[in-house]
Amino acid sequence: MSQDLAATRGVTEVDERSHGLLSRLLAEAFGTFLLTLVIVGVLVYSPLNTVGGLGVALGGAFAYIAGASAVGRVSGAHFNPAISLGAWLGGRISAGTAFSYWIAQIVGGVLAAAVLFATYPRALITLLQNQNPDMAGVADVFDNAVNGFGENSPLYLQTQGGAQFEWLAAILVETIISAVLVGVYLGATASHRRAAFAPAAVGSAIAALTLISFFVTNTGMNPARSTAAALFANDWGSGGSGRQLWLFWVAPLVGAALAALFYRAFGTPEDEEEVLLVEDDEEDEDEETTTEPAVALTRAEPTTASAGDDDSSAAADPEPEKKA
Repeated sequence: MSQDLAATRGVTEVDERSHGLLSRLLAEAFGTFLLTLVIVGVLVYSPLNTVGGLGVALGGAFAYIAGASAVGRVSGAHFNPAISLGAWLGGRISAGTAFSYWIAQIVGGVLAAAVLFATYPRALITLLQNQNPDMAGVADVFDNAVNGFGENSPLYLQTQGGAQFEWLAAILVETIISAVLVGVYLGATASHRRAAFAPAAVGSAIAALTLISFFVTNTGMNPARSTAAALFANDWGSGGSGRQLWLFWVAPLVGAALAALFYRAFGTPEDEEEVLLVEDDEEDEDEETTTEPAVALTRAEPTTASAGDDDSSAAADPEPEKKA
């Protein structure tokens, strides 16, 4: 089965033949923009609210569901380089499409962070300095949104340095939650019967996985979102969050690869049969369309012949009458 045919399955999967690459890239940029805007926005303004991890979880879930509902049929609603990698390794899209999606997703995420950076009230920084004298600018506010481990782990801040998650725990958690997310996406979008629920399924996974990983790494799971926050936090010094960005690319991509390989090994037979049934139905329809004119012609021939027979018999009848 070709990758193009595989890509036609599901509400949030994309038919590469029906939408141009530019349309799909714009859809991915839009979806990632929305997802990053909500998640990073909630974290950037966390000093003013008390929603914590629950707010980030629900915000991310709602943002994904909204974005997938809007442009899912155009691009497949990846909004995450890890999902794009999993879709490629899972046979859904081509390698070129996957890497093009990566660029669009990073652009969308960076644009969202740029909007938050540009619109953050500078007067609010002055007010927040009363609580945190070390805060010097908007970049320091983005420290609330970056992903990190060790001293950059949310647990370290919550316990005022009493406890923290080191890199090994961080990479394990990020790999596992990314694998689960990509696995849910591949499974939910594999069949027309289940695809209608795919946005809700993936959004629910984002919410649940955020809740269990928030205090570990601030929940990465999406390299585009992690990159956007790190760029505007601008903390590239020794021990800074920028120096830890590598983990939030490596772990999600490894998790995505594991999920895709597991899906290819154990999750596709039923879906392959469904696609084959769809192909058979289409072939049957084509055959019916092709044979209908021939059937009509065959049915018309006896009528013509019988009319000829009636004429010949009518012409032969007068002779006996003359003899009589």
